Amino acid sequence: MNFNNSYESLEELKEEALKCNVCHLREGCKGVVFGEGDPKADVMFVGEGPGAREDELQRPFVGRAGQLLTDMISSIDFKREDVYITNAVKCRPPNNRTPTLKEMETCLPILRQQFRLIKPKILVLLGSAALKGLLDPKAKITKVRGIWHEKKDIPIMPTYHPAFLLRNPPKKKESWEDLQEIKRLYDKLSSGEEF
Repeated sequence: MNFNNSYESLEELKEEALKCNVCHLREGCKGVVFGEGDPKADVMFVGEGPGAREDELQRPFVGRAGQLLTDMISSIDFKREDVYITNAVKCRPPNNRTPTLKEMETCLPILRQQFRLIKPKILVLLGSAALKGLLDPKAKITKVRGIWHEKKDIPIMPTYHPAFLLRNPPKKKESWEDLQEIKRLYDKLSSGEEF
């Protein structure tokens, strides 16, 4: 499948993505978890890939990690439906394992089209896999979380994945600080200032 720039809407892109079977991940899952939220969201969250529950419901970030992400989003005065939420890979890796760089590269054209259509002002990378797949394969989330990066004029904030925070509650404080940075920049950009 060729995911080029001819898509005029997320719905059109989603229809095509739901038919995708380019990589082996599609064979082992129920379907493609495309993403959800405001199609013109200013803030876009990208995780690593769907888990079993997400695959079952065909929605990103459901279950305990999804509830924590919803709480994180509301902590910076947004509702879940105000932002856009997706993953680096759209199909569930076997046994909920972390997607490989090759798998993320295969799915990247879909994600690029989502970026192009949504045009977010801020991109939030949730966890190490999203960081490595979208920003730098050698980066360590513990070293770069909370630090602004920029790619193609989009400010990017890496932070911890909600599932990691559920396993490591003391790290929630650092994630809270990252969220405050996101809110500060969002307010600045909304007032017409530049990054």
